[in-house]
Amino acid sequence: MEFEDTPQEAAFRAEARAWIAANAPAEVLAAVEATGVGTLALGVDSVPAQKAWQRTKYEAGWACLHWPRAYGGRGATPVERLIWLQEEDAYARLSSVFHNGQGMCGPTLIAHAAEDQKRELLPKIASGEEIWCQLFSEPGAGSDLAGVRTRAVRDGDGWIVRGQKLWTSGAQVAQWGLLLARTDGSVPKHQGLTMFFLDMASPGVEVRPVRQMNDQYEFNEVFLSDVRVPDRQRLGPVGGGWGVALTTLMNERLSIGLEMPTGLDDLMAFCRAVDLGDGPAIDDPSVRERLADWAVQEAGLRFSTLRAVSGAARGQQPGAGSSMIKLVAGAMMQEIAAFAVEIGGPAGLLTDPAVAPHLGRFAALLLRAPGTRIEGGTDEILRNIIAERVLGLPPEPRSDKTVPFDEIQRG
Repeated sequence: MEFEDTPQEAAFRAEARAWIAANAPAEVLAAVEATGVGTLALGVDSVPAQKAWQRTKYEAGWACLHWPRAYGGRGATPVERLIWLQEEDAYARLSSVFHNGQGMCGPTLIAHAAEDQKRELLPKIASGEEIWCQLFSEPGAGSDLAGVRTRAVRDGDGWIVRGQKLWTSGAQVAQWGLLLARTDGSVPKHQGLTMFFLDMASPGVEVRPVRQMNDQYEFNEVFLSDVRVPDRQRLGPVGGGWGVALTTLMNERLSIGLEMPTGLDDLMAFCRAVDLGDGPAIDDPSVRERLADWAVQEAGLRFSTLRAVSGAARGQQPGAGSSMIKLVAGAMMQEIAAFAVEIGGPAGLLTDPAVAPHLGRFAALLLRAPGTRIEGGTDEILRNIIAERVLGLPPEPRSDKTVPFDEIQRG
């Protein structure tokens, strides 16, 4: 594995840096930099600003770099994709509303959709014309995703869907959603699932935003009442939905890990600026010890990311190793935010970056962190995946794995 840019990669980096400097919307940079994980603090609806930046990137050939050109990408290498993310830096937060579509749903369509569907749908995701969400988790099937109860019943040349989804990020602004539904309850739970893509404007779809403790509304409940989905909007074979979902989940964990801000650079700057009464916080030995621990973890994340990118460059799909990246990055973000808020004392409770430029960001990160550690797989699920698929440890006993879904005892 090479850690330095090749001459070609260095040229790509210089080209990307120059284009961003000339075309990025510098007028919103301060607001974007002050935003933590979650809704952009632009003072207005941020979706138009995000769509404008995405369209600008798309028209210049900088959107979804690693996708084939025929689908709206650039045909770039995975390493070039990572270089772009490094150079785009804070401006990448202007693409947060497209995170699901471009990082998870798009790769799933590339792997499982028909060719005409790819050519129709993917360019609209890359350009920002259409926003996608994932209709996966349910009130009784979050960590146990294979336990979803939303039913899709065959009806002529289509399906009738009834059920409820929960924690659906971005559903309130999405035009399309990947829908995992149960089509057969007479077989074990992993075998009776089918994947569809759903027009969110379909009759019978109701989206209700969920208020979070940081007073944002990124997550939603989605109620599906006799929603008709044409069979042509099915991804993969009937009963093959679990395999399609795994494609989405592996890309989701890698995408979250690649783009998740741990907050370490911000913490370093904060510790240089804040005075503990006898000098800057960074001069305190106990503070320096904590910073050193996180710096080591950050280095591990960086090299693990490079390993995942190297695997992608060899044609490998994201695997269980991406769970480790997401697990460590999520925990770091929460620990770093909590430490900064603790150093800030009473002022650490301030959540407005305009009032407290450093602490407001950390407080926002801290309030968002539990959601980050749940979405894309909880810490516990990720540890199971790492134990079983990376370390080769025996799997946990699962009494319901071979039982027909409709015969599983509940309550």
